[in-house]
Amino acid sequence: MAIATVNPATGATEREFEPHSGEEVERRIARAQDAFKALKDTTFAERAQWLRRAAEILEGEVDETARMLVVEMGKPIGQAEAEVRKSAKGLRFYADHAESFLADEPLDDPAAVGASRAWTRYEPLGVVLAVMPWNFPVWQALRFAAPALAAGNTGLLKHASNVPQTALYLDGLFERAGFPPGAFQALLIGSREVKAVIEDARVKAVTLTGSEPAGSSVAATAGAAIKKSVLELGGSDPFIVLPSADLDAAVETAVRARTINNGQSCIAGKRFIVHTDVYDEFSRRFTEATAALVVGDPLDPKTEVGPLATEAGRDELAELVDDAVAKGARVLTGGGALDRPGWFYAPTVLADLSDDAAIVQEETFGPVAALYRAEDAADAARIANQTRFGLSSAVWTNDADEQEWFIRNLDAGAVFVNGMTVSFPELPFGGVKASGYGRELAAAGIREFTNLKTVWKG
Repeated sequence: MAIATVNPATGATEREFEPHSGEEVERRIARAQDAFKALKDTTFAERAQWLRRAAEILEGEVDETARMLVVEMGKPIGQAEAEVRKSAKGLRFYADHAESFLADEPLDDPAAVGASRAWTRYEPLGVVLAVMPWNFPVWQALRFAAPALAAGNTGLLKHASNVPQTALYLDGLFERAGFPPGAFQALLIGSREVKAVIEDARVKAVTLTGSEPAGSSVAATAGAAIKKSVLELGGSDPFIVLPSADLDAAVETAVRARTINNGQSCIAGKRFIVHTDVYDEFSRRFTEATAALVVGDPLDPKTEVGPLATEAGRDELAELVDDAVAKGARVLTGGGALDRPGWFYAPTVLADLSDDAAIVQEETFGPVAALYRAEDAADAARIANQTRFGLSSAVWTNDADEQEWFIRNLDAGAVFVNGMTVSFPELPFGGVKASGYGRELAAAGIREFTNLKTVWKG
């Protein structure tokens, strides 16, 4: 893929960028290593001050930055503005909490190990490579950058090739905020060049948010080099509705969960598994609400669903829907690309899917919902767990015993009860099975790229 901004609403190429040469990549890695030597000896208070300044810069440039996101990947303007503000919140969260998250942890009884004192200490690893996706191009990158920089690491960002302007904006953000030059830099390179960066001895770890094949490739390279990796991969999240649920709230949230970011969110509800006693009513309301969504120009504040980010992504989504229909699925609304410029796909609801339809197992990255009828709680959990993914999940029930049962029995990195999955700075984020390993955010996220050093004193 060329490194270019191609407006998803029109299909027009807005700007093209020359990839960084091998010499430029080498220069940037060297700068990152030099910056680490400076950054690791700064205090938490200094790094917190710079993070807060970066948050102020983001908030002061919300309008321009949000518009850039819309033009690069097509999300509705209101959601783009919310993403930028959320990113500023994430920076402030680690400014406030990094020191406590990484504080020394003394052993309560050092005499038990023959010591006068014993403790553990978290220390930064060094240069960390982040391979990031286009769907939340500021938030995804900064939820890595904030804890990494707060811990004293430096970062290299290999962003998705369709959001180069966002990558370059982030490239300058932290130096503007006061961090040492080179503390956080973008690499304008293709996916084929990632392997060499991971293998560079100065790069100590890698994190990737993206597809399952990309994660497998990065993990293999990191493993061969014996380097730490964190992977946040795809999801096909279940959204389970049981008879005791508040159906009004469940329907409203289900529509928002499936269509936020134009349906391009790894943690979006994608498979709507509804108890047979409320299936017909939920299906009717959900379909009507989906059909009523306003699709259009993502720069128009009235738009609720914009275009998909890439032409290839729209075509892949269409293939999944067409395959499901060919194998017997019913289209309750939508079901095809829209006849207009850009990469728009109609918000779609499918029902009566056969087990051999690819969409049953694959992630749908776009505004397409699949409805499943469950006979009881056990059947709902069976359907929820039948895919190889395990990122997040949601269950709607007001029965306390059912809530606890699903929390125990859903194979996922998170369970949201009577709510929509959201990534919060305060809570760990990540998955199991083919959705990856390791955690971002909260205390767990900042500790991923540190050396947990044991200290013993006689």
